Amino acid sequence: MPLRGKSLTVGITATCGFSFMLFGWDQGVFGGILNNKTFEKQFDYPDPVIQGQIVSTYDIGCILGAIMSLYFGDFLGRRKSVAMSSIWVVLGGAIQASAFSLPQMIIGRVIAGLGIGQSTAVVPMWQSETSKPEHRGKLVALQLVMVIFGISLTNWTNLAMTYVVGSEVTWRFLLAMQCFWAVVTIGLLPFMVESPRWLVYRDRHDEARTVLARLANTDEDDADVAGELKIISETIAAEKAGGKVGWREVFSGGEQQNFRRICLGAGTSIFQQMGGINVVVYYFPVILTQSFGFSPRLALILSGVDFISLMFFGSIMSLLIDRFGRKPLMLFGAPGCGVCFTLVTVGLAIDSKPSLAMSMSFIFGYHLFYGVSFLCIPFLYPSEINSSRMRSIGNSIAMVVNWLFVYVVVLITPSAIANIGWRFYIIFAVLNFAWAPIIWFFYIETKELSLEEIDLMFKIKYHSTTKISYAEAAILAKEEANIVRHGEKSETVVSEFKVKDFVQHREYAGSDS
Repeated sequence: MPLRGKSLTVGITATCGFSFMLFGWDQGVFGGILNNKTFEKQFDYPDPVIQGQIVSTYDIGCILGAIMSLYFGDFLGRRKSVAMSSIWVVLGGAIQASAFSLPQMIIGRVIAGLGIGQSTAVVPMWQSETSKPEHRGKLVALQLVMVIFGISLTNWTNLAMTYVVGSEVTWRFLLAMQCFWAVVTIGLLPFMVESPRWLVYRDRHDEARTVLARLANTDEDDADVAGELKIISETIAAEKAGGKVGWREVFSGGEQQNFRRICLGAGTSIFQQMGGINVVVYYFPVILTQSFGFSPRLALILSGVDFISLMFFGSIMSLLIDRFGRKPLMLFGAPGCGVCFTLVTVGLAIDSKPSLAMSMSFIFGYHLFYGVSFLCIPFLYPSEINSSRMRSIGNSIAMVVNWLFVYVVVLITPSAIANIGWRFYIIFAVLNFAWAPIIWFFYIETKELSLEEIDLMFKIKYHSTTKISYAEAAILAKEEANIVRHGEKSETVVSEFKVKDFVQHREYAGSDS
């Protein structure tokens, strides 16, 4: 019997979770391997520059994978794209696990990166398009908890391998495990459903109705299913009337504000990556040995504990994001991360035992602020803020930007730590403080809005000659969407009379108070 209702939602979330756990495994696996004696011997004791190249070539593959999703995402659909990404990882993982030369290792890293880059572009989109608005943030947040679980698992497995002396299995096994998680993801996909929005986009309306009924655990002729299908169909039909999407449209404004929305989605990726997270994710054991002077084994223990704490804070975020929204959490996280990196830098600069203890404490503190803000939002927000017509392109562009900045940070970190030491961390302290005013003035809240209501919000805001905020436009968008769902007379945009009436009511209420 096919999965339905909550069981189906849990299944999709689990499938996305395994795909993102694989993402986390690949992110964290080399942090411990770089200090492995048998690995160093096999690859002729690579210096910091070569270490940076080994790790960062994976990110080149991720960039190419995200670009590939630009062109194939809407053609293949969400499930086939996830399957394709997992196949790339199986191939890349097998090449890495069997590598005996640096070129073979780098080729394997690039191929695995193709799969991870593609999955990061499509998985949040698939989860968002099959989730209820009130649960969308929570479910995508759980995917990012699985990323951190994957990273944490690599740290503890790397630690276990330090007790296996003198065998190459200590790093080959870790690289081969990529294939296992990818195969698990592939095995779950046949039991899941395609995105109903993608099905409508491909004019497969009957299949979309079946999927919506399964997700809601109701009959296909249910009024709510018909209403949801209607608003999805009308929104996509209006967008398809513009013809095939071209690059000129990506840079356009108009009622859908395409360029602005793509920039907002991609901007969250810059906040995340240039905020310093991958200095910690990729190189935390290296930082602990080189900047703090810990032994390799103690560095792995502390790294594992650190990522368990990040998993905890990420889990807390899944309870907060749909209640408080995306923008408030980013405004909480950015200055908090800035304060933590500032104190990490101060402690390393003083370089005494108490100051180093303070620095270590604030690395853990950084994960509190990061975990409840930038851990999840850069993967969720692009799939929400972009229109149905631009969602695949906008999400892919956000992931290209994400992986470009990952590549930059991962490439320069070993050399920067070796050459400028504690001064390197000043960059991330300053940048985290800089994000706050950008978020305050430019970012738009999307909580509790369906994907179609977000599109309507931009239309209403654009067409209104009366000054209203995006929050007010969102309220009107929900009203308009309900009119469409229930089959009443509908206009494409809420009337100017209704907007003025709304504003007058707001002003009256304000003067009353």
